[in-house]
Amino acid sequence: MGPSELLLALSLHLAVCSRPHRDYCVLGAGPAGLQMAAFLQRAGRDYEVFERESAPGSFFTRYPRHRKLISINKRYTGKANAEFNLRHDWNSLLSDDPQLLFRHYSQAYFPDASDMVRYLGDFAQRLGLRVLYNTNITRVTLDKNPQAWNGHYFLLTDQKGQTYQCSILLVATGLSVPVLVDFPGSEHVEGYESVSVNPEDFVGQNVLILGRGNSAFETAENILGVTNFVHMLSRSRVRLSWATHYVGDVRAVNNGLLDTYQLKSLDGLLESDLEYLALVKDSEGKLHITLKFLLEESDDDDDQSAGSIPLPQDDSDNFAMRVAYDRVIRCLGWKFDFSVFNQSLRLSSGTEFSKKYPLIRASYESKGTRGLFILGTASHSVDYRKSAGGFIHGFRYTVRAVHRLLEHRHHGITWPSTEHPITQLTSSIIRRVNEASGLYQMFSVLADVILLKENATAFEYLEEFPMQMLAQLETLTGRAARHGLFVINMEYGKNFSGPEKDVFYYDRSVAHTEDAWMSNFLHPVIYYYRNLPTEQDMRFRPAQWPLPRPTAIHHIVEDFLTDWTAPVGHILPLRRFLENCLDTDLRSFYAESCFLFTLTRQRLPPFCQQGYLRMQGLSSTKSLRQHGVESKLLQDYTTMEDSSRWLGDHPSAPGFLTQSLDSNKEEL
Repeated sequence: MGPSELLLALSLHLAVCSRPHRDYCVLGAGPAGLQMAAFLQRAGRDYEVFERESAPGSFFTRYPRHRKLISINKRYTGKANAEFNLRHDWNSLLSDDPQLLFRHYSQAYFPDASDMVRYLGDFAQRLGLRVLYNTNITRVTLDKNPQAWNGHYFLLTDQKGQTYQCSILLVATGLSVPVLVDFPGSEHVEGYESVSVNPEDFVGQNVLILGRGNSAFETAENILGVTNFVHMLSRSRVRLSWATHYVGDVRAVNNGLLDTYQLKSLDGLLESDLEYLALVKDSEGKLHITLKFLLEESDDDDDQSAGSIPLPQDDSDNFAMRVAYDRVIRCLGWKFDFSVFNQSLRLSSGTEFSKKYPLIRASYESKGTRGLFILGTASHSVDYRKSAGGFIHGFRYTVRAVHRLLEHRHHGITWPSTEHPITQLTSSIIRRVNEASGLYQMFSVLADVILLKENATAFEYLEEFPMQMLAQLETLTGRAARHGLFVINMEYGKNFSGPEKDVFYYDRSVAHTEDAWMSNFLHPVIYYYRNLPTEQDMRFRPAQWPLPRPTAIHHIVEDFLTDWTAPVGHILPLRRFLENCLDTDLRSFYAESCFLFTLTRQRLPPFCQQGYLRMQGLSSTKSLRQHGVESKLLQDYTTMEDSSRWLGDHPSAPGFLTQSLDSNKEEL
């Protein structure tokens, strides 16, 4: 090797060695990126967030265009429980700072987008998150290295050519590329991202909107009062969130056009595949809808002026869209930007219904590259049209789940859990289904898992685990599932919504415990497995089931107040279900009853074993002392001058009785 080649090799080596390295790189300082940064910061991890703009939440500086968020800011619930209140706070990120709740930033039920920008800026600043602003990552590649955690490093190159190296890549860039429509004449279509938001620009015009989501209805709502009419065209029927339980469908705050359509006030909805259409502009600048095949048939004609192109109304004078439009607006949403990722990462889109999202596993890790995780809105392919994972009130919990998975995989920290005696099983479940926000918002996606100890004497409680990864629970969490488990999930009824379904039908709700399995509204469902399901069990589970068939299943009947605390309607059936699964008695008893069980039973209820016999039972009673005297296990202390003093000196009467019982075994 010559001197010049040696110098070049040395320069390249120094460049690689001087490349900034982070254990974790987060792309995007939107809500998901900041949420992950907050968890990494609290755990003391080595990370960096890369943001192309000068401040967090740049998406919300432009969108929604008409500035009203559709995420609920419910400031009052009548409850003081902070976890419960997050069920109805759709904008706050998770932190330990009570000042970083969105209710401090807006009083509006549907807040202004600028309030979200201000909130995200404060979130990053107050928590001291490490964000590298004005850094646009333009290229991401792989560098294979056996010393890396996952066998490779991720190399990130910014707009200035600076390269960064990281072991884990967490992509939280959202959906940023507008979905375009491709048909003849589509160059005349205006995009939602650039069309005017001033209603005065639409006065007296005929407007056609392509799309049928919230952006389309938001745009229509803005101009309904000044236009001649607004027509809305899309391939699918309108889907309303109150009918589908999906927050991404059309919300009531934007559905004014549905009224004017049904009341025949000129506005209207139409269904057609946009790929079949063509748009023709006439000499006056008006836009006419025709069919693509009609345009293709006229290609051989020499005269291609607007007046010579055949229109559908030439054959059918009742064609719905025969009136010319002044403007056509595209409101078809966004898709993920794949352009910055090198092919070596094997990051690709999904099937037709989810092609705007990258393909990922239920653990939110890329199917093509280990160590590459998709967070936030872009991770919605896991629960598309099923749950709330594409929105802040959902993905704040899926981000936390990803962080817990990474903590175990790379830092040996097992999934957080609490251990309790089996006597607290019923109360633990009741508490979580009545308070937990992650279970409530990420229904059918995140579930609590209860791992039973040997002989069902105790249990471990794991919160908000991705239920589609249940077969890999031991590997992903570091917890053992050897003696059976319960999975607690929230579900809507399978027959509640669908085509032609009237969700307001008379007997839509269920009130009786015996009909709990028919509950339509969101309600807790408890699955019991004697053994952890396998990958094959998960793969071949029944259609529409979130989990394989369990050993036993229990539905807690739906409740109008979503308050599952009724002693007879909710708690008693749950306890009996748990007792049947465990073949034990989970009731609580006074010391008097435990004393009698000790005399008459070979097997005591767990409450007596774990409480009374360990001198932790409830206080003695007059009746219990009488039983002890009559059985000659106790002296008759009532003859003492100061029996109350005796009680004061012996606060643990059940323990004393146990000792007396042991000393009189021969008599028994």
